[in-house]
Amino acid sequence: MDTIKKIKNGLIVSSQAKPGEPFYGPKFMSAFAKCAEMAGAVGIRCNGPADIRAIHKAVDLPLLGIYKIDTPGCEVYITPTYKSAVQVIKAGSHVICLDGTPRTRPNGETFEEITAKIHQNFKGVLVMADISTYEEGVRCENEGADIVSTTLSGYTPYSPQVPTPDFTLIRKLSKKLNIPVIAEGKIWTPEEAKKAMGCGAYAVVIGSAITRPIMITERFINAIQNK
Repeated sequence: MDTIKKIKNGLIVSSQAKPGEPFYGPKFMSAFAKCAEMAGAVGIRCNGPADIRAIHKAVDLPLLGIYKIDTPGCEVYITPTYKSAVQVIKAGSHVICLDGTPRTRPNGETFEEITAKIHQNFKGVLVMADISTYEEGVRCENEGADIVSTTLSGYTPYSPQVPTPDFTLIRKLSKKLNIPVIAEGKIWTPEEAKKAMGCGAYAVVIGSAITRPIMITERFINAIQNK
Protein backbone atom coordinates (compact mmCIF):
# COMPACT_ATOMS: atom_id res chain seq x y z
CA MET A 1 0.00 0.00 0.00
CA ASP A 2 1.44 3.36 -1.08
CA THR A 3 -0.03 5.25 1.82
CA ILE A 4 1.27 8.69 0.86
CA LYS A 5 -0.32 8.53 -2.59
CA LYS A 6 -3.59 7.14 -1.27
CA ILE A 7 -4.23 10.02 1.13
CA LYS A 8 -3.24 12.90 -1.16
CA ASN A 9 -5.88 15.65 -1.44
CA GLY A 10 -8.33 13.58 0.55
CA LEU A 11 -10.35 13.49 3.74
CA ILE A 12 -9.14 11.36 6.63
CA VAL A 13 -11.80 10.67 9.24
CA SER A 14 -10.81 10.39 12.88
CA SER A 15 -12.97 7.59 14.30
CA GLN A 16 -12.62 7.96 18.07
CA ALA A 17 -14.83 8.11 21.14
CA LYS A 18 -14.15 8.62 24.82
CA PRO A 19 -14.94 6.10 27.58
CA GLY A 20 -18.50 6.64 28.80
CA GLU A 21 -19.82 7.79 25.44
CA PRO A 22 -22.50 5.55 23.84
CA PHE A 23 -20.40 4.93 20.71
CA TYR A 24 -17.26 3.98 22.62
CA GLY A 25 -15.76 0.65 21.59
CA PRO A 26 -14.46 -1.30 18.56
CA LYS A 27 -17.91 -2.28 17.27
CA PHE A 28 -19.09 1.28 16.90
CA MET A 29 -15.79 2.79 15.82
CA SER A 30 -15.42 0.25 13.00
CA ALA A 31 -18.97 1.09 11.89
CA PHE A 32 -18.12 4.80 11.78
CA ALA A 33 -14.99 3.96 9.80
CA LYS A 34 -16.99 1.90 7.32
CA CYS A 35 -19.41 4.78 6.82
CA ALA A 36 -16.46 7.09 6.17
CA GLU A 37 -15.04 4.66 3.61
CA MET A 38 -18.41 4.40 1.84
CA ALA A 39 -18.56 8.20 1.62
CA GLY A 40 -15.12 8.44 0.01
CA ALA A 41 -12.70 9.03 2.89
CA VAL A 42 -9.09 8.19 2.04
CA GLY A 43 -7.98 7.12 5.51
CA ILE A 44 -8.99 6.58 9.12
CA ARG A 45 -7.30 7.93 12.24
CA CYS A 46 -8.02 5.59 15.13
CA ASN A 47 -7.03 5.08 18.75
CA GLY A 48 -5.91 2.00 20.62
CA PRO A 49 -5.11 -1.58 19.55
CA ALA A 50 -8.67 -2.89 20.00
CA ASP A 51 -10.29 -0.22 17.80
CA ILE A 52 -7.47 -0.42 15.26
CA ARG A 53 -7.82 -4.18 14.87
CA ALA A 54 -11.57 -3.91 14.35
CA ILE A 55 -11.26 -1.04 11.87
CA HIS A 56 -8.48 -2.87 9.99
CA LYS A 57 -10.92 -5.73 9.40
CA ALA A 58 -13.77 -3.42 8.41
CA VAL A 59 -12.15 -1.14 5.84
CA ASP A 60 -9.55 -1.19 3.10
CA LEU A 61 -8.01 2.19 3.82
CA PRO A 62 -4.74 3.48 5.29
CA LEU A 63 -4.99 3.57 9.08
CA LEU A 64 -3.33 6.36 11.04
CA GLY A 65 -2.99 4.79 14.46
CA ILE A 66 -2.46 6.37 17.84
CA TYR A 67 -2.54 5.10 21.39
CA LYS A 68 -3.68 7.64 23.94
CA ILE A 69 -2.12 6.83 27.29
CA ASP A 70 -2.26 9.09 30.34
CA THR A 71 0.87 8.99 32.47
CA PRO A 72 0.98 10.82 35.83
CA GLY A 73 3.27 13.83 35.65
CA CYS A 74 3.60 13.63 31.85
CA GLU A 75 1.80 15.86 29.36
CA VAL A 76 2.52 13.65 26.35
CA TYR A 77 -0.30 11.15 25.82
CA ILE A 78 -0.44 10.52 22.05
CA THR A 79 1.56 7.31 21.54
CA PRO A 80 4.06 8.39 24.20
CA THR A 81 6.47 5.43 24.06
CA TYR A 82 8.06 3.06 21.57
CA LYS A 83 6.22 0.19 23.25
CA SER A 84 2.86 1.86 22.59
CA ALA A 85 3.88 2.53 18.99
CA VAL A 86 4.67 -1.16 18.46
CA GLN A 87 1.24 -2.10 19.80
CA VAL A 88 -0.39 0.25 17.31
CA ILE A 89 1.70 -1.14 14.44
CA LYS A 90 0.91 -4.76 15.28
CA ALA A 91 -2.80 -3.92 15.44
CA GLY A 92 -2.70 -2.96 11.76
CA SER A 93 -1.71 0.72 11.44
CA HIS A 94 0.06 1.94 8.32
CA VAL A 95 0.99 5.30 9.86
CA ILE A 96 1.99 5.79 13.49
CA CYS A 97 1.08 9.17 14.93
CA LEU A 98 3.42 10.40 17.66
CA ASP A 99 3.37 13.51 19.80
CA GLY A 100 6.00 15.67 18.11
CA THR A 101 6.35 18.30 20.82
CA PRO A 102 9.54 18.59 22.89
CA ARG A 103 7.67 17.84 26.11
CA THR A 104 8.98 15.11 28.40
CA ARG A 105 7.92 11.55 27.58
CA PRO A 106 7.68 8.57 29.92
CA ASN A 107 10.98 6.69 30.30
CA GLY A 108 12.92 9.67 28.93
CA GLU A 109 12.40 8.61 25.32
CA THR A 110 12.43 11.17 22.52
CA PHE A 111 10.51 11.58 19.29
CA GLU A 112 13.69 11.10 17.28
CA GLU A 113 14.61 7.88 19.07
CA ILE A 114 11.15 6.34 18.70
CA THR A 115 10.96 7.34 15.04
CA ALA A 116 14.35 5.81 14.27
CA LYS A 117 13.38 2.52 15.93
CA ILE A 118 10.12 2.34 13.99
CA HIS A 119 11.88 2.91 10.67
CA GLN A 120 14.54 0.36 11.55
CA ASN A 121 12.23 -2.39 12.74
CA PHE A 122 9.07 -1.90 10.67
CA LYS A 123 9.84 -1.29 7.02
CA GLY A 124 7.11 0.57 5.17
CA VAL A 125 5.47 1.98 8.31
CA LEU A 126 5.32 5.77 8.30
CA VAL A 127 5.63 8.15 11.23
CA MET A 128 3.42 11.21 11.52
CA ALA A 129 4.36 13.94 14.00
CA ASP A 130 1.48 15.67 15.77
CA ILE A 131 2.83 19.16 16.39
CA SER A 132 1.60 22.51 17.72
CA THR A 133 4.05 25.09 16.30
CA TYR A 134 6.08 25.86 13.21
CA GLU A 135 9.35 25.16 15.02
CA GLU A 136 8.13 21.73 16.10
CA GLY A 137 7.16 20.86 12.53
CA VAL A 138 10.58 21.79 11.19
CA ARG A 139 12.35 19.90 13.96
CA CYS A 140 10.27 16.76 13.45
CA GLU A 141 11.06 16.68 9.73
CA ASN A 142 14.75 16.91 10.63
CA GLU A 143 14.30 14.09 13.14
CA GLY A 144 12.85 11.67 10.62
CA ALA A 145 9.10 12.26 10.44
CA ASP A 146 7.46 11.16 7.19
CA ILE A 147 4.41 13.39 7.70
CA VAL A 148 3.62 16.36 9.94
CA SER A 149 0.14 17.18 11.25
CA THR A 150 -1.08 20.35 12.95
CA THR A 151 -3.09 18.28 15.43
CA LEU A 152 -1.86 19.92 18.63
CA SER A 153 -2.04 23.60 17.71
CA GLY A 154 -4.11 25.17 20.46
CA TYR A 155 -3.66 22.17 22.73
CA THR A 156 -0.27 23.13 24.12
CA PRO A 157 -0.09 26.22 26.35
CA TYR A 158 2.47 27.90 24.10
CA SER A 159 0.59 27.53 20.80
CA PRO A 160 -2.16 29.91 19.54
CA GLN A 161 -5.28 29.59 21.69
CA VAL A 162 -7.97 30.23 19.11
CA PRO A 163 -11.27 28.42 18.36
CA THR A 164 -10.55 28.14 14.64
CA PRO A 165 -8.11 25.96 12.67
CA ASP A 166 -4.53 27.25 12.59
CA PHE A 167 -4.45 28.16 8.91
CA THR A 168 -1.30 30.24 9.36
CA LEU A 169 0.58 27.20 10.67
CA ILE A 170 -0.70 25.03 7.83
CA ARG A 171 0.41 27.59 5.26
CA LYS A 172 3.87 28.17 6.75
CA LEU A 173 4.70 24.50 7.17
CA SER A 174 3.41 23.60 3.70
CA LYS A 175 5.77 26.14 2.18
CA LYS A 176 8.75 25.08 4.31
CA LEU A 177 8.69 21.30 4.62
CA ASN A 178 9.60 18.68 2.04
CA ILE A 179 7.20 16.15 3.55
CA PRO A 180 3.36 16.18 3.52
CA VAL A 181 1.63 18.51 5.95
CA ILE A 182 -1.78 17.34 7.12
CA ALA A 183 -4.32 19.81 8.48
CA GLU A 184 -5.97 18.64 11.68
CA GLY A 185 -7.62 20.31 14.62
CA LYS A 186 -10.79 22.42 15.07
CA ILE A 187 -12.03 21.86 11.50
CA TRP A 188 -15.82 21.87 11.77
CA THR A 189 -17.14 22.83 8.34
CA PRO A 190 -16.58 21.88 4.70
CA GLU A 191 -15.55 25.48 4.08
CA GLU A 192 -12.78 25.24 6.69
CA ALA A 193 -11.59 21.95 5.21
CA LYS A 194 -11.45 23.52 1.75
CA LYS A 195 -9.58 26.53 3.11
CA ALA A 196 -7.02 24.24 4.76
CA MET A 197 -6.39 22.54 1.42
CA GLY A 198 -6.01 25.96 -0.16
CA CYS A 199 -3.33 26.75 2.45
CA GLY A 200 -1.28 23.86 1.10
CA ALA A 201 -2.43 20.90 3.21
CA TYR A 202 -1.67 17.51 1.67
CA ALA A 203 -4.83 16.07 3.25
CA VAL A 204 -7.32 16.99 5.97
CA VAL A 205 -8.27 15.11 9.14
CA ILE A 206 -11.72 15.69 10.62
CA GLY A 207 -12.92 13.97 13.76
CA SER A 208 -15.44 15.51 16.13
CA ALA A 209 -17.45 17.21 13.39
CA ILE A 210 -18.18 13.77 11.88
CA THR A 211 -17.87 11.11 14.57
CA ARG A 212 -18.74 12.77 17.90
CA PRO A 213 -22.58 13.02 18.04
CA ILE A 214 -22.57 14.54 21.54
CA MET A 215 -20.33 17.42 20.50
CA ILE A 216 -22.22 17.92 17.24
CA THR A 217 -25.52 18.12 19.10
CA GLU A 218 -24.07 20.52 21.68
CA ARG A 219 -22.93 22.87 18.92
CA PHE A 220 -26.45 23.07 17.50
CA ILE A 221 -27.98 23.61 20.94
CA ASN A 222 -25.48 26.34 21.77
CA ALA A 223 -26.20 28.07 18.45
CA ILE A 224 -29.95 27.95 19.05
CA GLN A 225 -29.53 29.30 22.56
CA ASN A 226 -26.96 31.90 21.41
CA LYS A 227 -24.28 30.62 23.78
